[in-house]
Amino acid sequence: MIDFAALYHRLDSTTKTNEKIAAMADYFGLANPADAAWATYFLSGGKLRRLVPTKLLRQWAAEAAGIPSWLFDESYQSVGDLAETISLIVPPGESREEMPLSLWITSKLEPLKTLSEDQQRDAVLEIWQQTDPQMRFVVMKLITGAFRVGVSKRLVTRAIAQFAQTSHPDITADVVSHRLMGDWQPSAAAFQRLMNPDVEDAVVSQPYPFCLAHPLDTAAGPGALGSAHEFLAEWKWDGIRGQVIRRQGQTFVWSRGEELMEGRWPEIEAAAESLPNGTVVDGEILAALASGQVLQFAQLQRRIGRKSIGKKLLAEVPVIFHAFDLLEEDGTDIRDQPLAYRRQRLEAVVHQVDHPHLCLTQLITGSSWADWSNIRETSREMNAEGLMLKRRDGRYDVGRVRGNWWKWKVEPYTIDAVLIYAQKGHGKRSSLFTDYTFALWQGDTLVPFAKAYSGLTDAEIQQVDQFVRKNTKESFGPVRSVTPELVMELAFEGLQRSKRHKSGIATRFPRILRWRHDKRPADANRLSDLLELLPSE
Repeated sequence: MIDFAALYHRLDSTTKTNEKIAAMADYFGLANPADAAWATYFLSGGKLRRLVPTKLLRQWAAEAAGIPSWLFDESYQSVGDLAETISLIVPPGESREEMPLSLWITSKLEPLKTLSEDQQRDAVLEIWQQTDPQMRFVVMKLITGAFRVGVSKRLVTRAIAQFAQTSHPDITADVVSHRLMGDWQPSAAAFQRLMNPDVEDAVVSQPYPFCLAHPLDTAAGPGALGSAHEFLAEWKWDGIRGQVIRRQGQTFVWSRGEELMEGRWPEIEAAAESLPNGTVVDGEILAALASGQVLQFAQLQRRIGRKSIGKKLLAEVPVIFHAFDLLEEDGTDIRDQPLAYRRQRLEAVVHQVDHPHLCLTQLITGSSWADWSNIRETSREMNAEGLMLKRRDGRYDVGRVRGNWWKWKVEPYTIDAVLIYAQKGHGKRSSLFTDYTFALWQGDTLVPFAKAYSGLTDAEIQQVDQFVRKNTKESFGPVRSVTPELVMELAFEGLQRSKRHKSGIATRFPRILRWRHDKRPADANRLSDLLELLPSE
């Protein structure tokens, strides 16, 4: 654990990619396989389920520091991070036990969830007494489930590959990334399999790392990419990205978030039963009618998160899998083949299956960027977000590799709204009011409809923070009600009716586009203006 805490702080002290990779590779070279496995798990985004309620941690920390709870809470509000607050306030202990990370997890942390409250308190106090501030900070990050250190899963795979290549030159980052996909569980054996070139990789359920697209600058347009003839164009659907796998007579449906979605899409699983063994298809899960008409994402949301689907919902919101790439055919990985070839093979596979819930995504006919630009303007009529542009000769990359895939989205909806509430942010923004609630006019009343926290420059954030402090009307815990004077132009990708929101509308991905210094609060839009943007149902 001492070495893992040192790795955390080494990673946290640099923004340079190569230094981060080198730090992780050094750690993997020193750690035993079990520790390396847990480090891989946490660095890649894995978390322990919250082991102790944060309310209790705050209470015990205040008692250990000999301060009233309100003072601890004020300190927490100022610092913005519970683990850091505890590390700063609770009297320092000593890092006496050089216990391996894996034993810390299995013998000290995971057992916390099975203890009574009094037993938890004793165990946590013991941990604080046995850790100095640096180690305690990392341990508390693990206990609270808030462990993040500014490295992506891709950087972790590169670091493991760099370490592995000292003895096995053929182990690339792509190989490691593939082996980490799916429900990877940390263990000594699992880490050793990541680097062993002789390990059989054909895990039946294992998906491939997803290829991701870069956003295209809509103002510049696609002309800088080269000739339109070098690309294929498809609709960019607003659904759930997934891979459908058929191996050894079994079907698996994985989300881009590496979640195995068992039993949630029975129509797609039924269609996949007709796929040949050794087939992996990439595509989008969409709500769609039998006619092929894609429904709004709001309809698909009715089925997201449900472990079981009743007959009524199956009938009201049928789903299809829009296939747009073939990654494995007859058990052979074909990701290195050009897209044009993969598309040809995909068409053959889907036509062979001939199932209404597995279909090909449409290639959009066009001979120039101008053709596709005109078609792109009709995206919302199709319930699409824009176009996808993919190089005909491109391979299926791992992650977001610039150049092969581009998403050319339509311009977002925009509306002018009034800032009415503000709340402090988290982490580096914990001392500033950066989380805002906006409202629109309904008669003479401002009705809240969206929250946003991105889009302003650092200088503008400072100005808004000063405004909030000088113009607070009321405080509701951490939330400040402010004088309605500031007008901002908000952008969002979509909207839908919602009974949970006072305005009756829920916006999708709201963010601040610009501060409208030229407008007074009375010039902001009305709620009726927002309702006019609702897509026809």
